[in-house]
Amino acid sequence: MKNAIVMAAGKGTRMHSDQPKVLHRILDEPMAGLIVNNLKKAGAERIVSIVGYGHELVEAALAGTCEFAVQEPQLGTGHAVMQARQLETEKGLTVVVNGDGPCVRPETYARLYEALEHAEMAIMTAVPEYDNRFGRVIRGADGSVEKIVEYKDCTDEERAVKETNMGFYAFRNELLFEGLKELTNNNAQHEYYITDLVEIFIRHGYKVAAVQVEDCMEVQGVNDNIELARASAYLQQRINTGLMASGVTMVDPDTAYIGPYVTIGHDVVIHPNVYLYGETKIQDGAVILPGSYLRDAVVGQGETIGPNVYSVPAED
Repeated sequence: MKNAIVMAAGKGTRMHSDQPKVLHRILDEPMAGLIVNNLKKAGAERIVSIVGYGHELVEAALAGTCEFAVQEPQLGTGHAVMQARQLETEKGLTVVVNGDGPCVRPETYARLYEALEHAEMAIMTAVPEYDNRFGRVIRGADGSVEKIVEYKDCTDEERAVKETNMGFYAFRNELLFEGLKELTNNNAQHEYYITDLVEIFIRHGYKVAAVQVEDCMEVQGVNDNIELARASAYLQQRINTGLMASGVTMVDPDTAYIGPYVTIGHDVVIHPNVYLYGETKIQDGAVILPGSYLRDAVVGQGETIGPNVYSVPAED
């Protein structure tokens, strides 16, 4: 059994919004929805989203796609995972992911599961080009992972380490819930850190593997509207590049906004300032003229749409 826990309880104060951070949209899809969908593509059979601030809104947005557990009060990442009590007796593998990492590919989640073939815990790491405030991955002389130290708790020497923890983990499920019982909040924030499980697992003789990701933007979290725009642009480019490689012509890819659930045939031409969202389907040979906004629409084979067409479902 492959399980997943999505940490989606925070408000996201730097968004300066009343809306829960995980419901802010990228290419017209809530971040949390993108994450749940990609986890399913990676093979997750049971997903629990840990919700908190505005949990009624998050539960409504994700209804039918996953289970929920409420974290109240919010006492850290380890405390968040403790709330997923419905998984406590499950067998198999569990990945734990951030609810604000909308660009992670299913293939990358799958690498975390695969890392547990030869380990009891796995962490996802990266080496960002810029200075950052992520926890540092501390390795031993033999290159094995020894611990993760949260940035606020780092010594100057530890902060100089470039390899950072990106907030995505995998565990053998039974060992995860045993390890959670040993977490303490003896740190600067007085919170229960999931990262402390690295030392707990090693102390019990378990192996902790590191899965390093080369593309730092893929695993970058979204904490404010600047990062939201950056993630949106990154995902837009990734989607458009894939579509063009499969036979779609884009007059100006920078102004073609295409959601992750849109399907497009070959020999389709998309003109500038086009928005295709939801589960829109564009069949072979269609032409989408400038200024068109389509959501959950179907464009027939060889059909020309636009310019300046607005089409969304009646219930919207």
